[in-house]
Amino acid sequence: MTRAVWMRGLLGVAPVVLALSLWQAAVWLGDLPRFILPGPAAVAQTLWHSRALIAEHALVTLTEVLAGLMLGAALGGVSAIGLAASALARRLVQPILVFTQAVPVFALAPILTLWFGYGMGSKIAMALIIIYFPVTASFLDALTRTHPGWLELARVMGASPLRVLWHIRVPAALPGFASGVKLAAVYAPIGAIIGEWVGASRGLGYLMLLANGRAKTDLMFAALIVLALLTLALHWAVGAGLRRMLQRYGA
Repeated sequence: MTRAVWMRGLLGVAPVVLALSLWQAAVWLGDLPRFILPGPAAVAQTLWHSRALIAEHALVTLTEVLAGLMLGAALGGVSAIGLAASALARRLVQPILVFTQAVPVFALAPILTLWFGYGMGSKIAMALIIIYFPVTASFLDALTRTHPGWLELARVMGASPLRVLWHIRVPAALPGFASGVKLAAVYAPIGAIIGEWVGASRGLGYLMLLANGRAKTDLMFAALIVLALLTLALHWAVGAGLRRMLQRYGA
């Protein structure tokens, strides 16, 4: 048992060691200057010395991401239920939702900054827009794929369409909703960072732009690594929470 745990730990660490080794090899073989590609040790040193600064900006980005994720998941869930309940709404609204995905996200960032300003509002709105469609699409698809036998049994028993929706279709579609939210947890930081790149005075995206403009590439890489770790932690936390929700409702 101890050996199995040790092997799993080794397999978990091996990809990180491989990535760091390839990174350091690229620096050595390419003989690259530090302002082009700093080595892992230089980035780790900067990460430690600038930990307070990075943590301050990371907290801002995390707040934007969490707010956007909660609002986007809630709005996407309500929209999917509304579309599933009305065929007319699906015919009218679904083409609009698909069309919105054809608009490049970067093109919306300046407009949202103009509307909501340079504060958190525009970044939360950006994260919400990116999150909304995956949640809505995944949940709606699950709502429209309820087991036909369950629906037929409910019809025979005289259940109203509203009761069928809330007591059969929604519980059966919760795994689809969970899949959409887990996917959105990965996309949410993208929206916040894009918003910070367009216009902000705080956040990891702003810090990366500031570091790049001052040729502090090691600080830029440190902020990027923290952003990646935040995204992984958010994905894990959301996945764990959703698994508990599904177990609670027996989905």
